Amino acid sequence: MAEESRHEARLIPTSGINGAEEQERRATSALLAVLSAVKEFGRGFVKPFGAPAGTLECFIEVPFMLGEQRLYPRRSDPRDPRLEHWTALVEVKTGPNQLMTQQLENYLDIARDNGYDAVITISNEIPAVAGQHPTKVDKRKLKKVALHHVARSEVLAEAVMQKEFRGVADPDQAWILGELIRYLEHTKSGALEFDDMGEARVGVRDQVTTGTLRATDKGIAEVVARFDALLRFASLQLGRQLGTEVVPVLSRKEAADPLVRAQALTQSLCTTGQLSGAIRIPDTVGHLVVTADLRAGRVTCHVDVESPREGRPTTRVNWLVRQLKNAPDGTRVEAFVAHARGSQAAELLSTVRENPSSLVLDPAKELRTFRLAVSGNPGTKRGRGRASFIDSVLSSVDGFYVDVLGNLRARVRRAPEAAPCERGADGHRHFRASGIGIDRLFIAGRRPGGRQ
Repeated sequence: MAEESRHEARLIPTSGINGAEEQERRATSALLAVLSAVKEFGRGFVKPFGAPAGTLECFIEVPFMLGEQRLYPRRSDPRDPRLEHWTALVEVKTGPNQLMTQQLENYLDIARDNGYDAVITISNEIPAVAGQHPTKVDKRKLKKVALHHVARSEVLAEAVMQKEFRGVADPDQAWILGELIRYLEHTKSGALEFDDMGEARVGVRDQVTTGTLRATDKGIAEVVARFDALLRFASLQLGRQLGTEVVPVLSRKEAADPLVRAQALTQSLCTTGQLSGAIRIPDTVGHLVVTADLRAGRVTCHVDVESPREGRPTTRVNWLVRQLKNAPDGTRVEAFVAHARGSQAAELLSTVRENPSSLVLDPAKELRTFRLAVSGNPGTKRGRGRASFIDSVLSSVDGFYVDVLGNLRARVRRAPEAAPCERGADGHRHFRASGIGIDRLFIAGRRPGGRQ
């Protein structure tokens, strides 16, 4: 047998997948089996849905009757003898297949009739806001049963973080989780990356360029939702590489009501031609802000860095420059001073490296914040690949983190120095200032019989 025709034996093979139905069945069975086999991964998957800690049991192709219909949602059931059972029905879609309203409402009815707790959907659809479901259903059906959605890219990110960074105690279980990761990364598994900005993007971009875009125009809602979905995908991809939870930044109002976020983006796009959002990366000096300027044709990533509170202005600039050894010369550096609107000065990093004082227009004013920004040209294609908008944003985010944000460290403020003091015969500290004793000033403790 020719060596190139051989297939390495795998726990979850990708060979022999014929058609969407077989792809979906194999993907579902593989995921549910690994959820029940790898304790840490299974617990991490169901915990956000309110499931109790316990043994996870999973079943596929469980028949249920709804009227005269026989339906086959999957079932996930964490069991703990000390707690009531928590049961969820699982619906999985692969490839470009989307979830259907009628199907989900049927599953919600089945869950309600059987006293189950939730319906979980898994597909390649990425909602604009975390916690939002991509399919609209009758809200009355959600009174007794919760509806949750997990994008397949989220499943992959969670699996990688659990295996490579959080760890799996049992070596055999770690290997099993690795097999699932290998399967999900294979194109035949039906797991797709974010690969389309939607049909409306080109038309909306042209309207932005001509200044004719209005908030009520057809297609703007799709463009806004796709941009936020792209930010979520970029966060998942970066988090998978770093082994930490990277998430888009939302205000409380935006998290509670996705419409608030959509309206803000719509207004920004109509007035300035810009779409913008921030990403939170743990242990970094600030949020990574991504701005797509459709009018100017630029994609910009920036971060705001708090300046040290001590030292001369040029000393503070040098503190920043020393951390930017790997940053490109074309990085824009802006300096903001106290009690002033807008930046005091802006120069390219190449200029600041040669002349730190170029950011100090008035030495008497205190530098408070620096803004570092890197810009590039956005692609024009709606899909993936070279010269595509999606890839230009993803590469900008990754590059900005590697070259700029990942190398920055916040300034550790020096603790205030105490004045010279000595301990008196009564055991209390006595401060001395200019040779004059300040008697019985307590640092801590309580005077016997007196006030604190």
